[in-house]
Amino acid sequence: MKVVALISGGKDSCYNMMQCVSAGHRIVALANLRPADTDELDSYMYQTVGHQAIELYAEAMDLPLYRRTIQGSSLDTGRNYNQTEGDEVEDLYELLKLVKEKESVDAVSVGAILSDYQRVRVENVCLRLGLQPLAYLWRQDQESLLSAMISSDLRAILIKVAAYGLDPEKHLGKPLADMEPYLKQLSEKYGVHICGEGGEYETFTLDCPLFKRKIVIDAAETVIHSADAFAPVGYLRFTAMHTESKDARTLSRSRYLPSSLHSLL
Repeated sequence: MKVVALISGGKDSCYNMMQCVSAGHRIVALANLRPADTDELDSYMYQTVGHQAIELYAEAMDLPLYRRTIQGSSLDTGRNYNQTEGDEVEDLYELLKLVKEKESVDAVSVGAILSDYQRVRVENVCLRLGLQPLAYLWRQDQESLLSAMISSDLRAILIKVAAYGLDPEKHLGKPLADMEPYLKQLSEKYGVHICGEGGEYETFTLDCPLFKRKIVIDAAETVIHSADAFAPVGYLRFTAMHTESKDARTLSRSRYLPSSLHSLL
């Protein structure tokens, strides 16, 4: 099937694209919903941190990217979703409707793992548009899934942390592969969702086997959203970035990068 991939920049949406290709489907377009005037939107549905670098996905994969600014909010928050004017789900409907018209897609790649809230709403939109949702990560064991992502040469970094044991000053920008042992410890000790399904952390993918070019973050700044003594919330705002050939080396390192990001260049 011809597939449009919903991308947030995170590991889940990227790894699900890889599963779609492994299953014989063809990714023909990318789709993303972005916030209007903020880095992070208080959304039940969408990851918006890291949205500054989403445009580079089109370069990295050499595919058309369709984007729409989120205009709605979380109005219908019930277990089941009913079409509601002004709800953020309708932004997804309009975006996928456009992609279907332009690219004649048959299916949608969705990186959902545990969220019934998200699954129900994506399925509602797909049903209305006659599209098949493809969610290969759904209900997989999280620890095994995280290990599979890392072993598949998916290279991602943490761009948001919001959980006990995660510190913006220490962990933002860290490669997911380096964080895996520590995330396992947090899961065992405090019940943290190892894939971040409880909102504990979010990621941004810099490279994977589907990318023809890799994404390089040249500069970023740390934003502290909440200075809670036990579980501070912070995220990275990308301020300079580019793509480059996978066999090219970065010749210089920006002094503005967090030290953990330097190791990625």
